Amino acid sequence: MSEATTRSATTSPDLLTSLDPLLREWLPRQRWFAGKGRPVTDFSLVAATELLPITGQLGLYHLLVRAHQPALQGPGDCYQLLIGVREALPPRLAPALIGHVDRGPLSGRTVYDALYDARPAEVLLEAMRTRARIGALRFDRVGNGKGAGEAADDSGGEGEIPAGLVARMVTSEQSNSSIVYGDTFILKLLRRVLPGINPDLELPLALAREGCPRVPAPVAWIRAAATGTTDPDAELDPEDSYVLGVLQPFVRGAADGWELALRELAKGEDFSGEARALGRATAEVHLALARALPTTTLGHAQLRPLVDGMIERLDAAIQAVPALHPYGPGLRSAYEALADLAAEGQTWTAQRVHGDLHLGQCLRSPSGEWSLIDFEGEPSKTLTERRLPQPPVRDIAGMLRSFDYAAHSLHPRSPGWAEVCRAAYCSGYAEICGRDPRTDPVLLRAYETDKAVYEVVYEARHRPDWLPVPMSAIHRLSAPG
Repeated sequence: MSEATTRSATTSPDLLTSLDPLLREWLPRQRWFAGKGRPVTDFSLVAATELLPITGQLGLYHLLVRAHQPALQGPGDCYQLLIGVREALPPRLAPALIGHVDRGPLSGRTVYDALYDARPAEVLLEAMRTRARIGALRFDRVGNGKGAGEAADDSGGEGEIPAGLVARMVTSEQSNSSIVYGDTFILKLLRRVLPGINPDLELPLALAREGCPRVPAPVAWIRAAATGTTDPDAELDPEDSYVLGVLQPFVRGAADGWELALRELAKGEDFSGEARALGRATAEVHLALARALPTTTLGHAQLRPLVDGMIERLDAAIQAVPALHPYGPGLRSAYEALADLAAEGQTWTAQRVHGDLHLGQCLRSPSGEWSLIDFEGEPSKTLTERRLPQPPVRDIAGMLRSFDYAAHSLHPRSPGWAEVCRAAYCSGYAEICGRDPRTDPVLLRAYETDKAVYEVVYEARHRPDWLPVPMSAIHRLSAPG
């Protein structure tokens, strides 16, 4: 077993000053930028690592940059950037352009998002293959004897990474960025990063230890010190470091659940069989998570804060989207009905869950097997919130809402399509877990309502044309009975 490759990498202290005016224009335009609609007034550097020196045609910097926006509370969001540097950008990289630098150490050069370029992407894979330590960055993989901080390294994943795999960026819009290596691995790079244990690595490692085949087991991962230390020999505290990326096996020929549903819907094909299979896959993942990680019981004392949080989110949503106001009393009744059951002594089991489950987080292999991916959770929540045990119905509610979204994507609508898929999904779930989510209608309604309220705010801010989709659910969920 080879030892980790350790080397220092320094950058000019004027590097960020050189990039500042270009990043102010470029960063807010990115799909994964969280502070849209608010100007960036300043940047601060958390860490900068030179991965390829500018000695020839190409240079490569890895940056962790905090964007300051006065309208936001707190220190500002931290973003992971891979900046390529060239004398001139070839036409194939035109979509990656950040700008032409006119000051500082990069003056006269062109900078761009290096993930669009195969060579820089291959540098990342080689660093994981060799378990490199470069400045603030740690490239680890299964079997390295150190683990990921979040879990031990005996995860059951395949730890060997062959050299020379060709990289290509996944160009579909995502809240993060993904690179496929030779149809063998896929690297998910988190763009907005938070210090602490990240469920996007923690949960797949835990599921791999349980031998759960429904989630691709992590092969390697990238982390960095939150303090920006450049000592490559310093060990990282999992609570005070960033998870930057996770490498997993690439499911060749897999169909994205969202695209598959839309395709079948457009052809008028029955999707209930796939929905049932997806319900079974969800249940298998939930059972494996319950075995791998602690569970807890939610009684009145534990549930009341959850209900209060739902009510607070509803009140904030009504302020943000006035169209919700007429539905307020009916929506609150969904939450209060759950609190009333808890007050009468009913309890529920809470455990770790996916946290942001929908059709787009599912892949179906050519053999028909479903996999669940992207365990990051809702990006708007803190890592602490994402790691809290929740009733499994939270994931189920997210998937039920996703069927509703798919049904509204086709015009004219296919009557009853969403209802049939929702029923099949719940039936498939019950086949594995032994309990149909619909047998606890008060709990299911509360969590589906909470999800729909979240969707209303999101669509109003980002995709107003989609607002009628969650509003139709709001109308249904707020109705008595």
